[in-house]
Amino acid sequence: MDVQRSADRFVTETDDVTTRHSFSYGAHYDPDNIAFGPIIAINEESVLPGAGYDLHHHADVEIVTWVLDGALAHEDTTGHRGIVKPGTAQRLSAGTGVQHAERNASRTEPLRFVQMMLSSDHVDEPEYESVDVDPEPATLTPTVPVAAPAELFVLHLEAGQTVTVPAAPRSLVHVTRGTIEVAGQSLEAGDQARSNDAAAYDLSASGPADALVWQLQR
Repeated sequence: MDVQRSADRFVTETDDVTTRHSFSYGAHYDPDNIAFGPIIAINEESVLPGAGYDLHHHADVEIVTWVLDGALAHEDTTGHRGIVKPGTAQRLSAGTGVQHAERNASRTEPLRFVQMMLSSDHVDEPEYESVDVDPEPATLTPTVPVAAPAELFVLHLEAGQTVTVPAAPRSLVHVTRGTIEVAGQSLEAGDQARSNDAAAYDLSASGPADALVWQLQR
């Protein structure tokens, strides 16, 4: 397992938004950390009340969003508009090109979400999908499908629970809450473990913990 610690992530800060980048992104560049399989970005966004991103352009990527705290107001040029809250996985296949805006839907409460981007096999007009996810403890729960050789699961562990992640060409674990043990190492919130080994592995917790788990086919 290759472990990346939360404190070692790149950070972009404005007056209203703080973004922690797990991969090279924007002005931040590390030639040894450009992508992992089809994954090219995992950004954790902390957004003050009422703030966020106005309409901006993407193409040729899968954009997957998972809200941790608060409510995200989303709109895009496919005509979709709504509020995304914890428990809903959202996917926007940018395809030939799309603009979207993301803002904190609350004027009083902060927003925190993880946004992940993958190289996309979708080459047509943009597509949008959202899926409500209710994870059962100690179970890898599927989320929204993506047009890439990848599948995203969410995981919730209670104290003393363990789950086995099946073998895959690549696998990535991003902890969002609590502490998770993997391969003899403790991962805290914001930490990440990446494996190029096809073998299965275990994730366990001594207290309540949550994670995003990507299983990658290349």
